[in-house]
Amino acid sequence: MLRRRLNRLFGGDEGRVHSRTIYVGHKSCPPNEAYIPPKFCDNRIVSSKYTVWNFLPKNLFEQFRRIANFYFLIIFLVQVIVDTPTSPVTSGLPLFFVITVTAVKQGYEDWLRHKADREVNEYRVSVLEDGRRIRKMSAKIKVGDIVEVEEDETFPCDLILLQSSRDDGTCFVTTASLDGESNHKTHYTVADLESDLQYLSATIECEQPQPDLYKFVGRMHIYRNSQEPDVRSLGPENLLLKGANLKNTQKICGVAVYTGMETKMALNYQGKSQKRSAVEKSINAFLLVYLFILVSKALVCTTLKYVWQSKHDETWYNEKTQKEKETNQYLKMFTDFLSFMVLFNFIIPVSMYVTVEMQKFLGSFFITWDKDFFDPEIQEGALVNTSDLNEELGQVEYIFTDKTGTLTQNNMEFIECCIDGFQYKHGDGSSELDGFCVTDGPVNKIQQKAGREREELFLRALCLCHTVQVKESTKQRQDQIDQIDQIDQIDQVDGLGLDHEFLDPPQKEMGFIASSPDEIALVKGAMRYGFTFLGLESKNMKILNRNKDVETYELLHVLNFDPVRRRMSVMVKSKTGDILLFCKGADSSIFPQVRQEEVERIRMHVERNATEGYRTLCVAYKHLSAQEYARADADLREARLTLQDREEKLMAVYNRVETDMILIGATAVEDQLQDEAAQTMEALQGAGMKIWVLTGDKMETAKSTCYACGLFKKNTELLELTLRTLEDGGRSREERLHDLLLEYHKKAVQDAPPVKLGITRSWSVAGQDYGFIIDGASLSMVLSSSSEPNSRRYKNLFLQICQNCTSVLCCRMAPLQKAQIVKLVKNSKGNPITLSIGDGANDVSMILEAHVGIGIKGKEGRQAVKNSDYAIPKLKHLKKLLLAHGHLYYVRIAHLVQYFFYKNLCFILPQFLYQFFCGYSQQPLYDAAYLTMYNICFTSMPILAYSLLEQHICIEVLLEHSTLYRDIAKNAMLRWKLFLYWTALGIFHGLVFFFGVRFLFSNPALQDNGQVFGNWSYGTIVFTVLVFTVTLKLALDTRHWTWINHFVIWGSLAFYVFFSFFWGGIIWPFLKHQRLYFVFANMLSSVSAWLVIILLILLSLLPEILLVVLRKPRGPHARQKKSSAGDPQSPQSSARPLLTRTFSDESNTVI
Repeated sequence: MLRRRLNRLFGGDEGRVHSRTIYVGHKSCPPNEAYIPPKFCDNRIVSSKYTVWNFLPKNLFEQFRRIANFYFLIIFLVQVIVDTPTSPVTSGLPLFFVITVTAVKQGYEDWLRHKADREVNEYRVSVLEDGRRIRKMSAKIKVGDIVEVEEDETFPCDLILLQSSRDDGTCFVTTASLDGESNHKTHYTVADLESDLQYLSATIECEQPQPDLYKFVGRMHIYRNSQEPDVRSLGPENLLLKGANLKNTQKICGVAVYTGMETKMALNYQGKSQKRSAVEKSINAFLLVYLFILVSKALVCTTLKYVWQSKHDETWYNEKTQKEKETNQYLKMFTDFLSFMVLFNFIIPVSMYVTVEMQKFLGSFFITWDKDFFDPEIQEGALVNTSDLNEELGQVEYIFTDKTGTLTQNNMEFIECCIDGFQYKHGDGSSELDGFCVTDGPVNKIQQKAGREREELFLRALCLCHTVQVKESTKQRQDQIDQIDQIDQIDQVDGLGLDHEFLDPPQKEMGFIASSPDEIALVKGAMRYGFTFLGLESKNMKILNRNKDVETYELLHVLNFDPVRRRMSVMVKSKTGDILLFCKGADSSIFPQVRQEEVERIRMHVERNATEGYRTLCVAYKHLSAQEYARADADLREARLTLQDREEKLMAVYNRVETDMILIGATAVEDQLQDEAAQTMEALQGAGMKIWVLTGDKMETAKSTCYACGLFKKNTELLELTLRTLEDGGRSREERLHDLLLEYHKKAVQDAPPVKLGITRSWSVAGQDYGFIIDGASLSMVLSSSSEPNSRRYKNLFLQICQNCTSVLCCRMAPLQKAQIVKLVKNSKGNPITLSIGDGANDVSMILEAHVGIGIKGKEGRQAVKNSDYAIPKLKHLKKLLLAHGHLYYVRIAHLVQYFFYKNLCFILPQFLYQFFCGYSQQPLYDAAYLTMYNICFTSMPILAYSLLEQHICIEVLLEHSTLYRDIAKNAMLRWKLFLYWTALGIFHGLVFFFGVRFLFSNPALQDNGQVFGNWSYGTIVFTVLVFTVTLKLALDTRHWTWINHFVIWGSLAFYVFFSFFWGGIIWPFLKHQRLYFVFANMLSSVSAWLVIILLILLSLLPEILLVVLRKPRGPHARQKKSSAGDPQSPQSSARPLLTRTFSDESNTVI
């Protein structure tokens, strides 16, 4: 199911029937036929987006697809075409700045991709041509070339393995660059090929390129003399993927089947779907409001202009030209409307988009720099794959987490096993009853054992039913020892009488290589009981039994594990000619395939182990007669030779063979909890987040993990909706599902006490905590009921129940079901923000589906990391990522957005009011230089520094008091109430600026010589008050001062003063009208101007100062003070640490 899901995700086609034929070594086959070389793409890799020729048009097209950029482009064109009051430079320059910065950033990123492509394409590889070994660039490899790769080299294209330096015809490969899995995978050569590939005459027929890394179907036709060609099946085990590395094998030879952009690695190179944060949606909503204000202003001024003109005669100094008199009246009104739109368009903050992008990009470095996220075990820290969702980390309401490798360590240790219902536990002999353990059967079975023959059969199954490879460590391979799991010291084993000395010293140095830590744990467990797996040589598996005799079994077939069957099997042939099928898998997949009378004695053991939190596997076997094996062998070979629907046909054969087996026993493997898992879950629940565990494990194991993590507590009442509860009562499952949902809904929702007012989110219902458990089969019934009305009703009931539970456990989940759960909650009422966290490929679907996807750098590979938005080494790091970084990011960007709209309203309102005093003549109040520089230079840097460095609450307090996270929930700082407050503040300040200066100008002779100030002096005074007020307003809002804040705030004010002197103190030859020549200097020569500027700044900020001083502390600030009141040494009790700390304190990094 996972493979099909991935295939659909990447656009693959399961039913693909088209195939390609490849001539190995470019030789005609059969030899007497003419060779016509087929046309395939070359081996060049192109991951870049642009070329030198298409960069400009393509980049501009992409940028102007954004509504904001397109809007400002229209405004700029209107200024160019229509006679507007402001220069096109005023809107063109900011737009050019935005477009240029974005283009440079994207161009640089694409240049890096070009550089990486060149390194890959110019890499030198060895190719065999006519028996000669020649070196050529990777880009020149063609389909059909025989390529030689040496140890630790990377495969340059997708190859079919033809020859290996290993005697058993295998090679080891790591695919870390593809799916992130660092463990070794075994690949096999095509059987019975010529030792000298120069004389190989063969063709390969295989499917067309498709991106599924785990799927490949093909067959090879080998021509020898004039005989009928031999046919060999080809599968994923024969395919070496581009980007993978050769390990523990001196060299291999393979034929290129997919090259360049047709390799699986290239086909998987595509970006994830774009995720948008709640802040972006709020910005768009606010923009619509301000756009409405802009249009309203333009309409009002246009209307009043013509009303004013109808009441006043045309002035002699402003007579209309003949062309103006002949212009259509409606066209003139429309032109005037556009002119007013241009005049007031600065109310829409174009530079806000650039500032937000810079804040997100630069802010993401604090996560990667945070030393608390560094894990010494893997020598890595946090990773940010997308910076667009930083603030979303502060808005999470639901967390969906995987269990294995996320809540637990995925570090498997063999604990015990059960053989025929008798328990065998490896441990200290003094704690056991005469060397035997208590069984799960009747009391009279205490101190009994299974028969020796059954014990040995069970241990042989553990030694043979796996894909583990043995590796011996040597001095030459010391650098690779860390990639294998060294065998533990052999301890005493109770009940089986294993002697410490049964192993020879050289064998103690063996290491195991496997794709799953479970398999290594089981092989080690068999060793503890006296059976040692010695390795696989030329299809022969060797084991050392208790008597120190070597047993050899011929490996006939491996029926691979897949997530649908949830089991794997091997067919082996003993020296005596007996053919055995050994099978291991989950209890739910093994029990239906075995004789039912044997199930009960094992079931109790499995359920008890699961309740204790252990991972359990059941083991079964089957004797195959010669006729049964012959039929199975023929069916398997036929299925493996088909090109179409190979997986389905193999599955049918597997299911037919794996029936009527005999159950031998079960194993228990412990997967320990992650460090601080319980504390992390408690803190996140305290922050108001609801945690759902989505796992493929059985219910008992997952439930035990939830108790250990504190998600379920002793007083938690569990509401269970599983197949077991649906089958109780003797009624149909559909009826039972309906009754249970209604019963749980009444208990958890209807009878629950109401939520207290003032609480944003309640994750715990007063009086009684509920936990909900559902399995995959029951979820399928809820999501896809037989009738559409029932299905919709079941979904609503299910969601309401879950939303009133402290935690939810979904067990036996397929990867697709995990994504369905996330989507169901994400699209529920209120559209809550969801976060998914996992570490394996089976978690990718839910990581992509959630608003925020977190990958754990665990042992199940890096596929989750590659598809995530953020990656962290351990689960415990999620606490700081959300409660500290997420909280601060949200507060900062919310303030940035509100502040930008506020300062632009302050900026443009005096311009609007000025029209009432200039006859609606579209006369600008500010000089064009001020219009251009206001958002780019004078007020941009202080808010950028604030949005990067502000800490309104110390990080230590945020981590200690997780409930502070609730104060910003549900987009609390970007609600309409706060937006209206900032808008009202902007209107108040704009009125103060304009009418305060107008009051000053009631006597325009403000200089000692009686010289009168003009309209440009008026506008300059207003602008000076504006710049100082909005900057000092931000200074008042700053709680965490650093030297950077001081530098940009006071530096911006100093730059404004310097620029005004500089701009007005020089005659600029490229300006037709120099309106500010010595205006600023003359203005400052007036004491009255100084007095008004200072008074208006104080008057504007006085309400804000009084509000801060007089209001009762509440919210985060109050809690911060309260928490620090009793601790004189706390970081909040002193102002000095806040003034002296720098941004390195936030990330605990010394800059």
